[in-house]
Amino acid sequence: MHKRLIIIGSGPAGLTAALYAARANLAPVVFEGIQPGGQLTITTEVENYPGFPGGIMGPELMDVFRKQAHRFGAASLYKNVTKVEFRSRPFRIWTDEEEYTSDAVIVATGASAKLLGLPSEKRFMGYGVSACATCDGFFFKGLNVVVIGGGDTAIEEATFLTKFAVKVTVVHRRDLLRASKIMQEKALRNPRITFVWDSVVEEIMGTEEGGKKAVTAVRLKNVKTGVVSEIPADGVFMGIGHMPNTALFAGQLDMDSVGYLVPRGRGTVTNIPGVFAAGDVADSVYRQAVSAAGTGCMAAIDAEKWLAEHASGVAPHYESSEAAGRSS
Repeated sequence: MHKRLIIIGSGPAGLTAALYAARANLAPVVFEGIQPGGQLTITTEVENYPGFPGGIMGPELMDVFRKQAHRFGAASLYKNVTKVEFRSRPFRIWTDEEEYTSDAVIVATGASAKLLGLPSEKRFMGYGVSACATCDGFFFKGLNVVVIGGGDTAIEEATFLTKFAVKVTVVHRRDLLRASKIMQEKALRNPRITFVWDSVVEEIMGTEEGGKKAVTAVRLKNVKTGVVSEIPADGVFMGIGHMPNTALFAGQLDMDSVGYLVPRGRGTVTNIPGVFAAGDVADSVYRQAVSAAGTGCMAAIDAEKWLAEHASGVAPHYESSEAAGRSS
């Protein structure tokens, strides 16, 4: 099956790209994968997306995105992309079931927060457990929260959370932080931040009475002494980093040392003409729904212009990551 434009990923970036591309009569197809809507589908209430003064549930927001894109002719396929070939024309995309070809592709596969892997972490995700302080910090006004990690992500999250929480406890498995010196000094001076060293989280405690979930405490284990303890907490923030969902594109699209796609210039163009990157897959800094949506718009406009300038079947210039001098 051949399409002019295929979009891989269905978060704010992918669905915004679909909306703009559909309105440009490109009839895009969105591969939504097994988690349609991206990370917002595991978020409860979203209060910082423009246009919803009363807030909106994450899954509901993504459903609104999807319906708007579909209204103008975008189509969704709830299939996982398992393989791509961007080094020849037309581009080839495979799912478990079949092969598709396209003249242009927008990659909007996002990034996934690194988690601890605890069943309780998954159970309380969105109900006290979060991986985004900027998104959810406001909900913990006047409460006690715990931040897991010791790098820049964790310390930045902890510092931000002091705007709302009365106490922020940073739990780190080592006795020294890995964060940059200036961030460490700022956090260590902050009277609202305390540290628990040489400790890991064994369990996130909570209640599920009457169908309402809430975090109540965190069970910790000291890695040096083996002592187990509990500290009260109304929220737990994972600050151990994010991993871009880019393994599928290794060896074809330029990436940084972590794996984030590296667009060329100020737009969304990748090292392969006709392939564009949007959203968290190329953003290690902001990681917000609104900024992802913005780059989705940019990618659609870039793709529309590129398609208008290139006839189907013209072989693109391919420059490998090695030739470009970038790590992948």
